[in-house]
Amino acid sequence: MTDQEMRQLIHTIIEPLVSQPDDINLELKETDDFHEYLLSVHPDDIGRVIGKGGRIAKAIRAIVYSIRYDGPKRVRLTIVD
Repeated sequence: MTDQEMRQLIHTIIEPLVSQPDDINLELKETDDFHEYLLSVHPDDIGRVIGKGGRIAKAIRAIVYSIRYDGPKRVRLTIVD
């Protein structure tokens, strides 16, 4: 999976959860071991993305982490509040 495909996947998962989809921002930060995606949403939508006890965030990460990314680096999704 390429960077653009991963961005599209994350956006497709997040968009129905939030009330302000225009405020979804996804940045890529490269490290030695990871492709780290930094997700930020409107402050009113943070709770919807994280969910009660972090359940929704765990489910989103489980989907994203299960995808095979091109190259040896792993993917990490960080929700920025």
